[in-house]
Amino acid sequence: MTSPIQEIRDAAQKLRTLVTDLGDCRGPWYIVNREQHPYPQRIDNIGVPYIVASTTTDPSHPPTMADYICAMHPGVGGALPLLLEGVASQAVENDHEECAPYCTPEICDVAAALAVARQILGSQP
Repeated sequence: MTSPIQEIRDAAQKLRTLVTDLGDCRGPWYIVNREQHPYPQRIDNIGVPYIVASTTTDPSHPPTMADYICAMHPGVGGALPLLLEGVASQAVENDHEECAPYCTPEICDVAAALAVARQILGSQP
């Protein structure tokens, strides 16, 4: 069984690899036609002529999906491994096992990093 600290390190490496594999489509991203109605809204990569995504939403609703996609651009993906590795490097391998019965992501850095790592790895909700 993989330890919580190793799961965090594995997720950091997976994310780092995914961002590297994007090449020059690394963001930040922006909404080209924010004020345009009707939809779709087009999301592009700043500095490189790529269409990252296009969203189609009912015009009576705000374009939150496009805003979310822009907020989570690869620059964020590049910073998250640093955060995860920082938590992993400060933790002792068995720290989390000792606090696990009562800790939550709200009070434990390792539990918070582990929750993010498991989302990245697709290993647990």
